[in-house]
Amino acid sequence: MSQREDLLAGAKKCLAEKGYGKTTARDIAAASGAHLASIGYHFGSKDKLMNTAVIEATGDWGDIFESALRASRSERPDQRVRVLLTTLFASMPEHHDLMVAGVQAFGQAQFDDDIGAPLREGLHEARREMAALLLDLSPAEVGDATAAGLGSILYNLVTGYVLQYLVEPEGLPSPDQAVEGLRLLVQPDPA
Repeated sequence: MSQREDLLAGAKKCLAEKGYGKTTARDIAAASGAHLASIGYHFGSKDKLMNTAVIEATGDWGDIFESALRASRSERPDQRVRVLLTTLFASMPEHHDLMVAGVQAFGQAQFDDDIGAPLREGLHEARREMAALLLDLSPAEVGDATAAGLGSILYNLVTGYVLQYLVEPEGLPSPDQAVEGLRLLVQPDPA
């Protein structure tokens, strides 16, 4: 690996072990085996390195959902949502620190365009990719309206459940309960 890649790997390790706010430049240098000054050389600052690490780590986590949905081969969207939620709920304990770092990064986006700009770009990409996964299409086949509608709903489900998990892990519904809740929302039982 290059020194830049080593720094990113070290920053991701620190995210998992210490969280976004408590990681120092010295922590990253120690975890990566790189010189402290190399952070500035490759990324400009520790904050820019941490922002890059959060975005890359979040993308890595998203790859888990993509693998699960591609492997499911289910044709019905409700079954694909169930796979998405099952994968999400099962992966949360292992990715707890990443989720905390992601929430911290979202909070910082309001004040720091170095994190805000890539998060906005990633959000647009994530909505399109999530809609594509649910519909079993390539992202290029998903129109803007579908990305804005379906993609946003899926993104909100994921981020909403992440926030709920961080506050009350034992309060999450089962994937079946969540899918049933969605069904009732769009097709209410006649009273």
